[in-house]
Amino acid sequence: MHISKSFIPILKNNPSEAKIKSHQLMLRVGMIKQSSAGIYSWLPLGFKVMKKIEQIVREEQNKIGAQEILMPTIQSSEIWKESGRYDDYGEEMLRINDRQNREMLYGPTNEELVTDIFRSSIKSYKSLPQLLYHIQWKFRDEVRPRFGIMRCREFYMKDAYSFDVSDEEAVFSYNKFFLSYLKTFKRLELTAIPMAADTGPIGGNLSHEFIILADTGESKIFTDKRIFDLNSDGSIIEKNSLENLRKKFEQYYSVTDEKFKKEEFEKEVSVENRLITKGIEVGHIFYFGDKYSKPLNASVDLPEGKKDFVKMGSYGIGVSRLVGAIIEAKYDDKEEIMKWPFAIAPFELAILPMINKNDNSTLEKANKIFEFFNVNGIDAIIDDMDENLSSKIKKFNLIGVPFQIIIGKKSDGDLLEFKEIGKDPQNLTLDQILKILIKQKEKN
Repeated sequence: MHISKSFIPILKNNPSEAKIKSHQLMLRVGMIKQSSAGIYSWLPLGFKVMKKIEQIVREEQNKIGAQEILMPTIQSSEIWKESGRYDDYGEEMLRINDRQNREMLYGPTNEELVTDIFRSSIKSYKSLPQLLYHIQWKFRDEVRPRFGIMRCREFYMKDAYSFDVSDEEAVFSYNKFFLSYLKTFKRLELTAIPMAADTGPIGGNLSHEFIILADTGESKIFTDKRIFDLNSDGSIIEKNSLENLRKKFEQYYSVTDEKFKKEEFEKEVSVENRLITKGIEVGHIFYFGDKYSKPLNASVDLPEGKKDFVKMGSYGIGVSRLVGAIIEAKYDDKEEIMKWPFAIAPFELAILPMINKNDNSTLEKANKIFEFFNVNGIDAIIDDMDENLSSKIKKFNLIGVPFQIIIGKKSDGDLLEFKEIGKDPQNLTLDQILKILIKQKEKN
C-alpha cells in the first residue's frame, strides 16, 4: 500500500479538544472521527488495530473452550422486565419504541438475552458447562462522555457467559476466564493486575477488575507492589491449578476504591510496599450464581430427577477501550513515538524512500522491496509522499509502525538502512530483515 492512496488523515498538531494522550493521538493520526458526543467512526488505521486486538481476545477465549455467537444490539424490554433490571438499570440504558410501539433497548450488556438463548435449548446437566461469548457493540448513555474512546457511549466489547450445574463448577469456569484474561493482556504486552472489585449493576458476590496503571485512569487503586512480581502464566486448565493461580494474586491486597478499607490496607500492606495510584479498567469478570437464571427460569434436569437453576458468570473485555489503554501505556508524548505491540501494529513495516521528482529510482526500489515483503507475508506500507526523510520518520514514529526501511540517494547494493522504532539504524540485507520480522510474528 502507498500512503498517498491510503485514508490516513494526519493532523499537524494535537486537537485542542483532546485532553489525554490516547484521544490526542487517535484524532491526530486519523484513527477515529467523532460523530456525536461519545460516539466515533473508526477509520482504517484505528479499525485495523482494534480488529487485531479482537483476534487476540478471540483466540484466548477459544483456548478455554468458549464458543462464539453473535447477539443483536437491539433487545426486547420483556426479558429485562422478567429479570427485574429494566427499571433498575438507570438512565444509562437507551430505551426506544419500534413502529408497533413495542419497548426496545440498545443493549448495554447481555445477561438477559444470553440466558433466554440458553433456557430455550439446554435442558440437562449433561450439556454443562456451556461457555458462550460474542464481540459486539454496546451502548451506555454516559452523562458526561469524555477522553475519546476511553469513556464513550458506544463501544466494542467482548462479553462471555458461563452456565454451570453447581457453585463449585461455576467457580472453575470463573477461574478459566481469570487465566484467559491474564494471558490475553500479556499477549498485548500489558501488565493488567486483577483486583477485587464491586459488582455494580451486574450483581453477584465474586468479581475482579483487570487494571493497568495510568495517570489518566478513572479507577483509583490501592495495591501491594509485590503483586507486580507474580508470574501470571498458567498452562494446565485444572481445578486445583487454576484455583491456586487466582489465590496467588489474591494473597496480596489489591482493590479498587469501591472496595477500599483503610484499616485493612494499612494492616495487610507494609509502608514500603503500598501503592496508591490510578488505573484503567480493561476487563471485568463476575460470578453471580442464579441471579439471572432464577427469575428467567433457566434450569436443567439433575441426575436424581430434580431441577435446579444454573449457576452463571459474565466476563467482559473492552476491545475498543484497549486501543486507548495501550496508547496510554505505550505512547511517549515527549518523543512523539507510539510503540504498538508488534502483533497489533497498524503496519509491520514502513518503507521510506527519499522522493526526487526527476529520479524515480528510490520509489522503484521501494516498490520492489514492498513486493518482496508482501510475498513473504509482511504487512508493509510505502511513504511515496514528496517529503524529506526526517518528516517521514517522525510521521511513522507517531503512527507507530514498529520497523522502518530508509532508502536515500546513497542506498546502493544489498544493504538497507533498517531501524526499529526509537532505536538506532543498522545496515542489513533483505533476508536478514525478513528473519527479524518473521521472528517477531512468531513471538505473537
